[in-house]
Amino acid sequence: MNTFAHIKPIARYKKVAYYSVCINHDDKSVFEHFIICHENTEREKLNHVLAWIKQIGDKYGAQSHFFRPEAETADTAALPPKGKDRKPQYTECGKAKANNLRLYCLRANENVVFLFGGATKTKQKAQECPNVKSHFKLANQLTKAIDQAFREKEIRWIGDASLIEVNDDFKLNL
Repeated sequence: MNTFAHIKPIARYKKVAYYSVCINHDDKSVFEHFIICHENTEREKLNHVLAWIKQIGDKYGAQSHFFRPEAETADTAALPPKGKDRKPQYTECGKAKANNLRLYCLRANENVVFLFGGATKTKQKAQECPNVKSHFKLANQLTKAIDQAFREKEIRWIGDASLIEVNDDFKLNL
């Protein structure tokens, strides 16, 4: 059975437009499922990731140093950025801690980011972590499909490349 995805706008800030994808006929995006999955069990970690999305979107733009490279060969990256002392910080008991909740994404340029899914990372490499492995694999598939769609001009930049456009019937084939 073929798997398809369509692009869904998530949020537009001053400097970044965020998108995600809906798999098959699901109305909720992969990113929205990520939020639902973690909003009750890991609210503080999730809020930290969401704070970074807002901060990057409003203040900095999607500069590469805010995104964790998760594999040597993939364009797939993750949030939050490395460094427990970067603000906004994740804290436990008043102390800055590293946040091991990962949100996988594709930084298309400094103005456009695709948000996927993720989970709590418990191993050094995403490929070895039972929690994030499937999310990382899906994010890599989506990244490859989106990159290909850009090359084939099925996803097109609008104006100064701060937004994208696709035909209403466009589907990514995974």
